[in-house]
Amino acid sequence: MANGPLASARKLNSLIDGFGRRRILVLGDLMLDQFIQGSVSRISPEAPVPVVQVSSESSVPGGAGNVCNNLAALGARVAAIGLVGTDEPGRRLLSLLRSRGVETQGILEESDRPTTQKCRVVADHQQVVRFDRERSDSIPHALQDRIAVRIARTAPSCQALILSDYGKGIMTPFILNAAIRAARRARIPVTVDPKVEHFKRYRRVDCLTPNLQEAWGGMRMLPKAKDDEAAIRHLGTRILTNLRTASVLITRGEKGMTLFENRSPVRVTHIPARAREVFDVTGAGDTVISVLTLALACGANLRESALLANWAAGIAVGKLGTATVTAPELKAALKSSPGTPRP
Repeated sequence: MANGPLASARKLNSLIDGFGRRRILVLGDLMLDQFIQGSVSRISPEAPVPVVQVSSESSVPGGAGNVCNNLAALGARVAAIGLVGTDEPGRRLLSLLRSRGVETQGILEESDRPTTQKCRVVADHQQVVRFDRERSDSIPHALQDRIAVRIARTAPSCQALILSDYGKGIMTPFILNAAIRAARRARIPVTVDPKVEHFKRYRRVDCLTPNLQEAWGGMRMLPKAKDDEAAIRHLGTRILTNLRTASVLITRGEKGMTLFENRSPVRVTHIPARAREVFDVTGAGDTVISVLTLALACGANLRESALLANWAAGIAVGKLGTATVTAPELKAALKSSPGTPRP
């Protein structure tokens, strides 16, 4: 287990300064997250369910769209490749992404497939129900071919590739292989926010970023106690061996993160959590992969990148809702928090 300082504050700040000069390609399942908010004062006479008096409605990019949102908030240029329907939610999602400066030319619009939507009804800060509109079967081969062409055209002008898999049909073996080949030709790092069911498809990438539950599930292993460090070390090493990835960063909630690097022997680095108060973990994984990937794109090594991602996660979970982190917030956290690496 590696100990000691992982990076100087000067180096970390220099990396953050470089975020605005990087263009990141995001490939994955785009979604529209909708929120209907209100209050409850009575039960319906028609059925034993609460009646929500609606006070507001809002929409934000979800899934791979939230990764795009996080990258844009950090100042990066973002090129998105994915699929939406030729429907009103699809138009709204494209508009939201464009308003954040995301390049949407790589997003296909398909009339035979609806835009993935997740609508949450929230009453008095409590989620009452969620309803989804989606299809999760693999997209047709003709669409896969078109997406592969767009990946090949876009990757050479980017400095990193993020694969954001939410299991909604985009990340087929064909598209995954096409994306990794394009990134290798462009000599850019590939990071993956994995889906448990597809875990063993992500071979020879630069970094996987599962949470601990996803890592256990993806490897079809029975989870051990959260604080069983020997078991977690075995889990991380097995992921490296089976998938031949360069690294895996396992996020562990209040325990922080553990980075496994595919060396001989395997290098294991544990990074304690930075959050003082946790209000909401929604979207924290998207923040982690966004900062990690941007740091790699700026020339950071894996340990420096994971350290920055850990600081960003500590900020994100201190906010309510699906939160993003900005470069100034990250620099301020490095400056003001105890335990900041010294120059």
